Amino acid sequence: MALKNDLMRTLLQTDEEKKDLKIYADRKESYFSKDILNVTNNNQVIGQVIVLRNITPFHELNEAKTNFIATVSHELKTPISSIKMSAQLLEDGRIGTLGPEQKELIQSIRDDADRLLKITGELLNMAQVETGNIQLKLQATQPATIVEQALQAVQFQAQQKNINLDLRIDDSLPPINADSEKSTWVLINFLTNAIKFSPEGSSITVSVHRKDHAVEFQVLDHGRGIDEKYLPRIFDRYFKVPGTHERSGTGLGLAISKEFIEAQGGTIWVQSRVGEGSKFGFAFKAA
Repeated sequence: MALKNDLMRTLLQTDEEKKDLKIYADRKESYFSKDILNVTNNNQVIGQVIVLRNITPFHELNEAKTNFIATVSHELKTPISSIKMSAQLLEDGRIGTLGPEQKELIQSIRDDADRLLKITGELLNMAQVETGNIQLKLQATQPATIVEQALQAVQFQAQQKNINLDLRIDDSLPPINADSEKSTWVLINFLTNAIKFSPEGSSITVSVHRKDHAVEFQVLDHGRGIDEKYLPRIFDRYFKVPGTHERSGTGLGLAISKEFIEAQGGTIWVQSRVGEGSKFGFAFKAA
């Protein structure tokens, strides 16, 4: 039967990967999850029962959710940017002189606008990931370029907490085949989290070195660390480590980072111990 029937051939494939089956029937695409149950007799497997569960409605709801998030996030970016621009015009005194209390209010508006822009940006990135439309510009890139751009982006945040950014980069690193913009975004995300959870006056080490035929980027902090039981879920969407009391984030940054790195053929990981800090890293093969 499998020789003549695509569905039967797909069902009998031996790969253990849990992927949803897409079947075209009744003039539309339907999705099914597959469970395989062994039939035993005297502790010997004598056959299998394959159970298909129709999950098409869930796929349709998920697609609608993704489209909704992408549309709303895109529409929000323009007014939020306008709010930031208006706040900047008020702050520089072109419209009139501001008092100390008014300046504090303007700064609060700008901070909240920045936070909203970051959230909408992460939601847009997540929508791009979920639809499988990650736009990559892969080209030979110098690792030092990615690091310099990332450090420049977080310099002010580090200064506010009096955190020293210690850069350790090997000489004569080979270029990597990567999307510079998205790789920089991931490194900025690692650094932002490290700064957020590091005590004031501490240091964060950013290292880039060659390992075998790859180039590794690592961010090491000396913050509170992450309990070992949460590490397998750290790159899951919307997951936040319990007890961090972090309200401003979406829980999407690390999930997006994983998708961005793996879409470029790289690897990503985390190592951490409670009370000792965390090390986040990713690696690309040398170009």
